Amino acid sequence: MPHLPDVVLWSIPAFVLLTAVEVVSYRLRPDEDAAGYETKDAATSVAMGLGSVFFDILWKIPIVAIYSAVYELTPLRVPVLWWTLLLMLLAQDFFYYWSHRGHHVIRVLWACHVVHHSSEKFNFTTALRQPWTTWTVWPFYVPLVALGVHPAAVGFCASTNLVYQFWVHTERVGKLPRPIEYVFNTPSHHRVHHASQGGYLDRNFGGILIVWDRLFRSFVPETERPVYGLTKNIATYNPLRVATHEYAAIARDVAAADSWRERLGRVFRGPGWQPRSASAEVAPLAGARSAAARPLDAQVEEHVA
Repeated sequence: MPHLPDVVLWSIPAFVLLTAVEVVSYRLRPDEDAAGYETKDAATSVAMGLGSVFFDILWKIPIVAIYSAVYELTPLRVPVLWWTLLLMLLAQDFFYYWSHRGHHVIRVLWACHVVHHSSEKFNFTTALRQPWTTWTVWPFYVPLVALGVHPAAVGFCASTNLVYQFWVHTERVGKLPRPIEYVFNTPSHHRVHHASQGGYLDRNFGGILIVWDRLFRSFVPETERPVYGLTKNIATYNPLRVATHEYAAIARDVAAADSWRERLGRVFRGPGWQPRSASAEVAPLAGARSAAARPLDAQVEEHVA
């Protein structure tokens, strides 16, 4: 197959430049209502990003092996041409939507993704706050490989999706023209995704396109100023704690569970799930986005009502 560039590597100068421009913009034109920058928070986000690069190298070894095995077993082959690459990007974005949604509504997956939501700020460094346990993501893209997409092309599309999402992590860009807002993920849509208000919880999962959220009833427009972070923030800048706090919480809850049903629920139900006997008495779990315990359709109906 043709050589595909490392889009993340090539984008690093743009990441640095845009971050510098955003920092300067806050200096020149402060906004008291914006979350803005805080030195320790930004440093933690950068540390999480650097750590994710290292750990991703480790996770990629078994993942590439699995993808390669699936690719060799399938008789299908998709050639890498300019137009097939566009279709691959579209398909990858579709599967990204379901991966992202799954990582909000299944607690053991949320333990990975919660890292990205743990900052109470929302700026370009927040985009770098990535998890160190991305081994939970790979199963969502197996169908692409089974359909004949080369594993390297899957990696290229995933990297392109990641690079696109960098620019949507900002409060310095307002709403864009309506056709763009309707089709694409934008800063306005992604601010909603990072907000901790009840009406905004677990919404707008799209990577490049927001149309998936419109199709699958998980879209909410930005109407009020978001409050960023978790429903119960973790109050730490320690990268190791940021990376592992929800896994530790799951382990504590499983150890304290009274039945196998509760143990399974603590791992595979929503982040805010409680056993029926305790749900009326116990507050939402630390770091949980408690609305995830309810079906998204019910949440949408609540929002509309």
